[in-house]
Amino acid sequence: MLARANRVLRPDDFRQAVRRGRRVSTAHAVLYLYPRPASEPTRFGFIVSKAVGNAVTRNLVRRRMRAVAHDVLPSMQTGADVVMRGLPGVDQVPWQTLASELTDAMSTGAMSTGRPRA
Repeated sequence: MLARANRVLRPDDFRQAVRRGRRVSTAHAVLYLYPRPASEPTRFGFIVSKAVGNAVTRNLVRRRMRAVAHDVLPSMQTGADVVMRGLPGVDQVPWQTLASELTDAMSTGAMSTGRPRA
């Protein structure tokens, strides 16, 4: 589980990341990367709409995305908000495919923001 300091919690923070963050699209998700001061921890947020499925399916997808974020957190740069939006059909994707897509998208987004990775 992600620590409270590593989670985007406030609706304003979600809104800011989605509206002003760099968008990186994959086949099954969209990631929004929003830079913050480097002294602050990296935070993750998750958006899974009803278009993905019922509550059980949405929670499964959210848990899978949270697990990817937990695995990637030690290698991520500090000072960024990463909001992951699951697209319809993401629940049918094998774990390895989803994990590699999200990890690649985060590393691509980190490089394109011009900030060095940790």
